[in-house]
Amino acid sequence: MEPRSGRKSLTDEVHDRLVDALCSGALPPGTPLRQEAIAEELNVSRQPVLQALGLLRRDGLVEPMGRRGYRVSQVDANLVRHVYDLREAFDGLAARLAAQSLDVNRKSALRAAIQQGHHALGSGDTADLVAADVAFHQTIYRLSGNPLLPEASAAVWLQIRRVMHAYLQSGSSRDPIWTEHEAIADAICAGDGDRAQQLAINHSNNAKLRLISNMKDRQTQTN
Repeated sequence: MEPRSGRKSLTDEVHDRLVDALCSGALPPGTPLRQEAIAEELNVSRQPVLQALGLLRRDGLVEPMGRRGYRVSQVDANLVRHVYDLREAFDGLAARLAAQSLDVNRKSALRAAIQQGHHALGSGDTADLVAADVAFHQTIYRLSGNPLLPEASAAVWLQIRRVMHAYLQSGSSRDPIWTEHEAIADAICAGDGDRAQQLAINHSNNAKLRLISNMKDRQTQTN
């Protein structure tokens, strides 16, 4: 067999473009997704679009509309509960393993991730804040030493990016997130696996409660 070139396939490129649009709110929940229109906009054939939409359906980001194609899946309190229940398990395990790691770059990697977060807080840009948040947790996943964690949690993190962007864009408080991140980083750097795990679980649960409360408040305002 010939080695792979390392370049992304056209399907992957279309998938990534759609994911960015879904997670940034450019394609909000309920938006119809027409295969022909997407192919024309991205200047590609219909086949990679169809394959990319199939991947998005597998991950729960889009849902079929019969013969009319697909639409962006809704984000509701039940989805948030399901996604963040899984996140608690992933984040807790990653934090405990990272605290037990012998990686000599552990402290510097976490401090760099925290610095990126403060940078994003200073800019106030929602996309920067989401990217920094994801980068912080992915740093912990990498430091865990378990190479299966990022892949196993990939679909969950796509959903997290989507709901996180909507939450931050609503103007909700951003300070507790990075205060909690710093506490998790401190516990990992101290090698306290039990504390790091519990803080990570608490952090995910707090995020879940904030998101659901925010959804209820917005629903009340629109009624």
